[in-house]
Amino acid sequence: MLKLIFKIFLFLWLSAVIIGAFLYAPLAKGLGEYTRVLYFHVPMAWITVVAFLMSAIFSIFYLWQKNLIFDHYAVVSNQFGILFSLLATITGSIWAKVSWGAFWNWDPRETSIFILLLIYLAYFALRSAIELPDRRAALSAVYSLLAFVTVPFLIFIIPRVYSSLHPDPLINTEAKIQMDGRMLLVFMGALAGFSAFYLWMFTINKNIVQLRSQFEEKEF
Repeated sequence: MLKLIFKIFLFLWLSAVIIGAFLYAPLAKGLGEYTRVLYFHVPMAWITVVAFLMSAIFSIFYLWQKNLIFDHYAVVSNQFGILFSLLATITGSIWAKVSWGAFWNWDPRETSIFILLLIYLAYFALRSAIELPDRRAALSAVYSLLAFVTVPFLIFIIPRVYSSLHPDPLINTEAKIQMDGRMLLVFMGALAGFSAFYLWMFTINKNIVQLRSQFEEKEF
């Protein structure tokens, strides 16, 4: 019953966010209708970091307890990390079109997310090259931890070290988007809603992994 209530609440919440983004929140100066992208681009980038962080945590658990279930959880987290980083890249390129004149400009922000995608795609290439489950899990866990070390640098540090056209409240005050109360309300609602959506999707996949693991144990 609680799961059903959560699903209904999440559906209504995300519906309210979408409606608010298009009908309630005002447009930012200079961006016009492209302001709507803000309420989807930033949450996608946020969830990307959360998903990769969760993968690193599960990798630590695997190296600590040597339980393959944590390796499976890490894989699921990395899959979602790549998915949401792609969504962040797509929504960001739409924003770049109106702000910078082209969908792709090799801006530090765009370049860093591209490198991050390559790093985590290599994670799955590594897994596909190793047949033994325990060895695959161990090497993948180490790689996942090393890969996450790059996340703060590629997402938060490098784009701020080099000159960027990307709006940044810390260093790029000219490009900073000024939010009024309605924009901030929808923005925070989007962050909370999409975070809950990620948690829901991860829980579903986590349950699938657990069922598959139990089934495999019964077979053997």
